[in-house]
Amino acid sequence: MKAVAYYQSLPITDPAALQDIALPAPEPGPRDLLVEVRAISVNPVDTKVRQNVQPEAGSPKVLGWDVAGVVKAVGSEVSLFQPGDKVYYAGSIARAGANSELHVVDERIVGHMPRTLGFAQAAALPLTAITAWELLFERLQVAQGSANLGQSLLIVGAAGGVGSILTQLASQLTGLQVIGTASRPETQAWVRELGATQVVDHRQPLAEALKAQGIDQVTHVASLTQTDQHLDQLVEALAPQGKLALIDDPKQLDVTKLKRKSLSLHWEFMYTRSLFQTADMLEQHHLLNRVAELIDAGTLKTTLGEHYGQINAANLRRAHALLESGAARGKIVLEGF
Repeated sequence: MKAVAYYQSLPITDPAALQDIALPAPEPGPRDLLVEVRAISVNPVDTKVRQNVQPEAGSPKVLGWDVAGVVKAVGSEVSLFQPGDKVYYAGSIARAGANSELHVVDERIVGHMPRTLGFAQAAALPLTAITAWELLFERLQVAQGSANLGQSLLIVGAAGGVGSILTQLASQLTGLQVIGTASRPETQAWVRELGATQVVDHRQPLAEALKAQGIDQVTHVASLTQTDQHLDQLVEALAPQGKLALIDDPKQLDVTKLKRKSLSLHWEFMYTRSLFQTADMLEQHHLLNRVAELIDAGTLKTTLGEHYGQINAANLRRAHALLESGAARGKIVLEGF
């Protein structure tokens, strides 16, 4: 089968950073689906793994953890899907990635694809939808429902992949006042379109920018990027006993700064369930099915930002380069081999 992989960690400007290769087709295990990959999207985790994880000598490493495709075969213990089903999922970071014509994945972390979307649109959703949902409802423990409880959510990096879906979830499914951050006119407009009531520029001191818009403090913060750079401002902006959740990888984080206000810290990593085979791993199956229902009802919309053409090494190098530049809006998707 065709696949895209790398043999050593290289700058994305190097043609060998990602290469077109051929690999044997994988075999599904008892609870696995064998999926014919129709579309993928690219995430910061792809660039981080490529930059920091050296493959075993002589062995290719395949990236890619966002998939929309069709079930080709099922393992002996599979009960949730059958061949021919259209599916979408984010996979497991502990297994081979999905930048390949065929891919195997545990059925418990797979959802039925939204009926109203094509493969490219659906591929933009799984990883960011799982991350945003778990962060909002499980880590920050925000209640679903439209009741206004006087709570507010500041989303730092609201125009990115996770931010794009988190802004929708918070504005559509909760009573939170949603404030997003974005630095350019086009991304600020995008965040407003997704449902944020107010947008501030994260290049400015955030606490001051919020006060300039009449917001003295917020009860919840989702810090999706550059948490270490913004920490002092986030602590200042948070109300006493507020909650801070993050998904990025700050080089250092002085959590003692949270003590005076009794702020709680929550980390979201959507691969935890699949990585540790947790008892509630099936929750990601239910979560993705719920997101599909919300998409089909028109409550949520895909966050596809850029379509980069076919799945091949050249196009994936372009996608990695855009992500590494920090200028991406929404999700980058590739489709077909």
